[in-house]
Amino acid sequence: MIARARLAFLSSRGAFRLSRPTIADLARAAGVSVATVDRVLNARHRVREPTAERVLGAAVAIGFHGTPLLKSRLRSNVPERTFAFLLQREDAFYAQFGADLAAATLALTQFRARPVVDFAPDLSAGVVAERLLRLGEYAHAVAIVSVDHPRVSDAIATLKARGAPTFAILTELGAEAGAPYVGRDNRKEGRTAAWLIAKAARRPGKVGIIVGSHRFLCQETAEISFRAYLRENAPEFTPLEPLVNLEDPRIAYAATQDMIATHPDLVGLYICGGGKEGVIAGARDEPRSRGLAIVCNELTPAARAGLIDGVLTAVISTPTALLAERALAAMAAAIVTPQETAPSPVFVPFELYLPTNV
Repeated sequence: MIARARLAFLSSRGAFRLSRPTIADLARAAGVSVATVDRVLNARHRVREPTAERVLGAAVAIGFHGTPLLKSRLRSNVPERTFAFLLQREDAFYAQFGADLAAATLALTQFRARPVVDFAPDLSAGVVAERLLRLGEYAHAVAIVSVDHPRVSDAIATLKARGAPTFAILTELGAEAGAPYVGRDNRKEGRTAAWLIAKAARRPGKVGIIVGSHRFLCQETAEISFRAYLRENAPEFTPLEPLVNLEDPRIAYAATQDMIATHPDLVGLYICGGGKEGVIAGARDEPRSRGLAIVCNELTPAARAGLIDGVLTAVISTPTALLAERALAAMAAAIVTPQETAPSPVFVPFELYLPTNV
C-alpha cells in the first residue's frame, strides 16, 4: 500500500499516474468492508469503537481525503487538550523534532489534541523560564528541552501547581525540577562515543571534547561517561578539558580549528552537544584534521554530508519520531491519571550511523 496516493497504471499511455485513495482503498487498508467504512464516514449506524478507530488509523496511514471528517465523527465527545513543547533554537534537528512531536500529538486517540511547538532563541534560563510559563497558561501538559537551572525548576513548580504536568525531553533536569525524563540513555551514549574513537583512531593520543553548555545534564552525563570509558578501557587516550560552544556553529568552528592547531597529537574529537555544523566545517577546512576520529550527535543534513565526505567517523542519533511517540504517551497518561507518578526515566534507543549506512 502506498501511503499517500494510489498508483494506477495507464496501459494505453504506458505511464503511471497518482490518484487519491478511495473508500475501497480505505476498506482494504483497515481490513473491513466498504459498507463499514460508509457507516463510519456517514454515521448511518453504530460501529464498534475499536473498528471505527481502526478505520481512522488506516485513513491517516494512506492519506485518505476524508480523514478530518472521520476524526470529527469519532471524536465529537472526546475532550480537547493542548500539548506544548519548548525546544531549543530551530535548526535542522529541532525543526524535525518539532514536526514529529506535532504529528504524535495529532495521533493521540483519547483526546482531540492540539500541539503547540515553541523554540527558545537562546540558552538563557530566564528566557526559557519565561516562555515555559507562557505556554503553561493554556497547555494541559508541557515538555521541555532546557538547561538545568533554578529558574527553570521554579517555572516547572509553578506549572505543576496549575495542574500542568511538565516533562524533560532529550536532556534530564535536576531532581529539584521533578520533571520526568524521556530521551536517550546519555551514559551509554558517552561510552559508545569513547569506544568508537578508541577503535577508529589511527594511534593513541589526545581526544578533544566540545559541549554546548555544562548546564545541559545530557551533555554532562555523556562527557563524564566518555572520560570514564577511556580511563577504564583505553588509558592510552587522554581526554582534553572540554570546550564550550554555546550550541553556536560559529564558536564551534573556531574551537575546532584552535584545538587542531594547539594539539598536533590530537587523534579524536567528540561533540556531545549542538553546533556540530561548525565543527564539521572547521575540520573540513583544516588539512591537519585528516585522519581524526570524530563523533557527533544527530543525523542532520550537515552530519550526513560529513559522514559521506569522510570528515565524521560516526553519528549517534536520536529516533525523534519514536521519542515523540513515547513522550506523548507519558504526557497523555499524566493528564488522564494526574494522581499517579509518571515513570522516569523512559529511555529510547539511539541509532548509530557510519559512512557505510547513511
